[in-house]
Amino acid sequence: MAPSSSIAVRELPLFPLPEVVLFPGRPLPLHIFEFRYRIMMNTILESDRRFGVLLMESSGKPASVGCCAEIIRYQRLPDDRMKVLTLGQQRFRVLEYVREKPYRVGLVEWIEDQPPQRELNSLAIDVEQLLRDVVRLSAKLTDQNIELPDDIPSLPRELSYWVASNLYGVPAEQQALLEMQDTVARLERESEILTSTRNHLAARTVLKDTFKE
Repeated sequence: MAPSSSIAVRELPLFPLPEVVLFPGRPLPLHIFEFRYRIMMNTILESDRRFGVLLMESSGKPASVGCCAEIIRYQRLPDDRMKVLTLGQQRFRVLEYVREKPYRVGLVEWIEDQPPQRELNSLAIDVEQLLRDVVRLSAKLTDQNIELPDDIPSLPRELSYWVASNLYGVPAEQQALLEMQDTVARLERESEILTSTRNHLAARTVLKDTFKE
């Protein structure tokens, strides 16, 4: 359940992570071992179990837009370390930092996608088909049995988050998709990425088949 939209601005503990961009509806397992973040988690567990995940950018600074994470399950380990399973909730923008120690706390505002100006279902169907083409070609190229999970979202906005969260090794691209407040623009960009990937895999598959002959 996302935070109430009636609370436009709130303070939120912040957890910057390198190479990680969290999206709404997507799980994020974490191993908490740094002292300051152990303090953060213990504090969060006594309140609403929510904190903000921000990408630590290549500049060494946290991104200004992130995603709220809610702790779903946790396990305490020796030395007060902790394993937590979180789920992405609502996106936010950091307005200002309230404090830096022992961990960052920011004043944030929730952000949502704008109402769509066009019908989204056909675009979502095209993106899902591109995704299936990429998986099929990847499986053929690697001689592996690769299948998409059965629980891929069917709603366009949720599908756009799912696709974005499964782009590997391109955190800057994922961050750009997270910051978009237009579902159409997000799906169109994912269509471009998947089309390029599909064409690349198709060319490699042709080469592989040629050398087999």
